[in-house]
Amino acid sequence: MNPVALIVHGGAGAMRPETASERRTGVLRALERGWAILDSGGAALDACEEAIVELENDPMFNAGVGSHLNREGRAQLDAILMDGAALNAGAVAAVERVRNPIRLARRIMEHSEHVLLVGAGAEQFASEHHVPLCDPAELATPVEQQRWSARCGAAVHLGTVGAAALDRFGSLAAGTSTGGTFLKHPGRVGDSPMIGCGCYADNWSGAVSCTGHGESIMKVVMAKAAADFIAAGHSAETAAEMAIQILSRRTTGTGGLIIVDREGRVGAAHSTAHMTWAARTSDGIERVNA
Repeated sequence: MNPVALIVHGGAGAMRPETASERRTGVLRALERGWAILDSGGAALDACEEAIVELENDPMFNAGVGSHLNREGRAQLDAILMDGAALNAGAVAAVERVRNPIRLARRIMEHSEHVLLVGAGAEQFASEHHVPLCDPAELATPVEQQRWSARCGAAVHLGTVGAAALDRFGSLAAGTSTGGTFLKHPGRVGDSPMIGCGCYADNWSGAVSCTGHGESIMKVVMAKAAADFIAAGHSAETAAEMAIQILSRRTTGTGGLIIVDREGRVGAAHSTAHMTWAARTSDGIERVNA
């Protein structure tokens, strides 16, 4: 039987120690939701999408409900889903009325000739393709509203979310979803929905999801760099470490990433104080870091 693997993350940064238990519970719940699909013979794309939906619905993380608010006090969400078999991808940025942007990214991948749609145009596409729209107020939790009112970025640190998977058919997939940076300029888009930056998947190498300082991650195209290290013969763990070394050497930003390679091996690395992630492989090994 071909190997399967799934790794999910809930962001990297200076997270409060007292939130470790909730973060751990959140990523393990997402892991279970995605693993149920892989274990029953399902596709890596489905596993990634469902794992990320679980994290988008958890206000502990900076994606979907509970996302950071921008300067105007509104949540603007970004997401991407990528299929390693054909390098197909769908992405969405700066949407304010989509509770689960990873669902919209999947629709764009499957029903549009485009890869990335933004703002009002993306929400129009959502309406045309039966992705429910929500009241923007539903995305702003009381905690985030209080932070915005106080303009306090140090009170809580929530993380971008993502997943990477290998299924029994040998196909890889990855996805990333985020609310972006706290108090960002309206319309700001970071690395998360950009192919090769916040996410990448290629059956010839690996599947990668990144998190951290988006402007820095974009400069080094970190997800594609990590996949290229795997293609050059490095393990998933080594490729993750090498990608972080490039980020640290070439920029002042910090971040983290998760990887699944085409052999079903997983890797994770970060240059931040904390990174929340969980992984499971078909050899029965489960790892979690909060």
